[in-house]
Order: sequence, then C-alpha cells, then structure tokens
Amino acid sequence: MKDLHAELEQRKQDGLYRSRRILQSPQGAEITIDGQQVLNFCSNDYLGLANHPDIQQAFIKGIETYGSGSGAAHLVNGHSSAHHALEEELAEFTGYPRALLFSTGYMANLGIAQALCDKGDSVLEDRLNHASLLDAGLLSGARLQRYQHGDISDLENKLIARKTGEKLVMTDGVFSMDGDIAPLNQLVDLCQQQDARLLVDDAHGIGVLGEQGRGSLSHCHIPDHNKPVLMATLGKAFGTAGAFVAGSEDEIEYLIQQARTYVYTTASPPALAEATRTSLRIIQRDDWRRDHLQSLILQFKTAAKELGLPLMDSDTPIQPVIIGDSKKAVDISKQLFQQGIMITAIRPPTVARNTARLRITLSAAHTKQHLDRLIIALSQLTDKA
Repeated sequence: MKDLHAELEQRKQDGLYRSRRILQSPQGAEITIDGQQVLNFCSNDYLGLANHPDIQQAFIKGIETYGSGSGAAHLVNGHSSAHHALEEELAEFTGYPRALLFSTGYMANLGIAQALCDKGDSVLEDRLNHASLLDAGLLSGARLQRYQHGDISDLENKLIARKTGEKLVMTDGVFSMDGDIAPLNQLVDLCQQQDARLLVDDAHGIGVLGEQGRGSLSHCHIPDHNKPVLMATLGKAFGTAGAFVAGSEDEIEYLIQQARTYVYTTASPPALAEATRTSLRIIQRDDWRRDHLQSLILQFKTAAKELGLPLMDSDTPIQPVIIGDSKKAVDISKQLFQQGIMITAIRPPTVARNTARLRITLSAAHTKQHLDRLIIALSQLTDKA
C-alpha cells in the first residue's frame, strides 16, 4: 500500500506542498485572508465584478424567484427560463448560433472531448494546455498527442500523420500560467485544411480581450464563418461561476444528447444564471474596465522591465515572474504575504521543472497605487533572492 504520509512529507521537502488559506472577505483588490488584510494579486477576477452590487442584487432576486437550487438536471426539469435566457444571450454575445451552460469549465472540456471523440480518433493539444483540457483528451478514449507550445508546424505534422478517425485540436485561448495568446488565426486555417475540429478554451480571454470583451477570437479577428467551438468560464472575468460552450446548432444539440458531464449532473442554481446575465450586461457596457486593466498591464510591464524582473511575453492580466527554483518561489511568496501582498507561487507539476514562478494577476479593481506598492516589494525581494 502506498505510504501517503511519506509522499506528503516528500512534497514538503521538494517545495511542492500546497496549503489552503481561508478567505474572510469578498473577492477584491484588497481582501482579508487567514486574518490578515492583503493586496490581492492572485485572483482571476479580472474585471473586478465578483463583488459588484448589481450582480449581488440580481443573485438575490433570482433566489427570491427560483429558490436556492435547480433541483434536477437540465434534461429533467432543472432547465429554468433564467438558464435558457442566459444561453441565448451568451450565444448572441459571442456570435454563435447557440450556447450551452455547464457547471464548470473542467466539466465542459471533459464533456466536449468525450462526446466528440471515441476510440480510433485523435485529440491533439498544445503542450501548455490547462489540466482540464489534458484530462479531457486522456479520458475521451481517443489517442492524445501533444504538440510543442504554439508550434503550428509540429501540429501540422501530427495532423498529417493521422490518416483515420476524427481529429480534435484543443487549445487554450490565453494560457493560464504564461499569459500568452494562442496563434488562433493559424490554428483555424490549419484545422480547416486538415479537416480537424478546433476547440478553444477561452477561460482567461472572455470578458478581457476583444470588442466588448468577446474574447480571444474577437481579439484575433476570427471571422464568423471560421469560428471554432468555444468554451469559456464564468468564474473569472464574469465574477460568478460556471461555464458555457458556444457552437453551431448541431454541435450544441449533439452535446446536449451525448456529453455525459451535461446529461448526468444537476443544473446550476437559476439565481446564478440571473447574476451572470447582469454581469454580461456590465461586461458589454463598461469598456472603461478593460481600458483601465490595459493601462495597469502596461504600467506593470514597463516598471518590471526597468527593474530587470524576468517576465514572460504576455500582454494579458496574467504576468508571471519567473523564479526557477520552487522553494525560492515559495519563500518569496511567503515574504510578500508578510508584507501584506498575496501572490501565489506556481510550481511543478502545474508548470515545467525549473520554471516555478510568481503568477501575478491584475484586475480592473486595482489602482496605480496598488501597483506601485507591488513593484517596490518585488524589487526588494527578488534582489535578495
């Protein structure tokens, strides 16, 4: 029998042990966690909507109308008018014929791959894809192959080599640990040439990039007739929870019939759908949030370059500072927390060996003063590291 205690102790020695902190306030630029008030630079609340009063009120009104839970799966009697309205609004927002709600992005990705692929088919994925995409490929029953990060030639060679079966290419739109954007135009063209279906997970792009926050596909100007299947989450820039898949009429109807993570799970609360509908309206209306966020990204990158901080090539709110050694990254994260700044140390297996990092995420809720304080603290601690 596996010695679980020994393995846990080894993780601690390797600097890979993970611990939960307890949040005691709403999400925001400043939070209280483990009893300490800190500046928050590790949330995915990119537009500062997780504690928006209008969204709160929509949630409350939704509970008053529909109750606290859905009570059943969508295909039984849990699919409310709130769910249906949100799906229609998300489809219109993203420019697709239909959209389908899932409980989480993880479940959406698992459901897509399982429904669209079978034994004898192929799933091809960027090497830096999120774990949910990789697990989706592994559990689909298809053959999973990974291509070098952003390497269109490597993907093309792998697609050409697959002579039989369906081919599904899965990629992040914005890569969650590096912050860079996938070469979506090239991926769309290649998949059309090779008769492969493309799925883009835009968890970190939706709400942030593109016209009115329509995401990575809008940012890259992918025309409507070439759009791949889109998955996006609602717990990041939207400030609520859940996920959706957007696609053609047939693609969405097929997922309703075949995606096990949709068919065999209870629908999310209708009140959550009502809250998300309000969030969607704010995202479309408040361009200033994205404008402010972009100014913060530029401010941070400019200051980091002047200080010689080892950043990655990212123009998104995800700004990783590469430390390398896992223990050193954890130590810097702890010292920042003692100074009232919370940044998570990301270590293997989430990232490759010797690329441990501080994953800094910026939000429209941050001010320039918040950022100044961060830059000063980083310059002091990385100099000592």
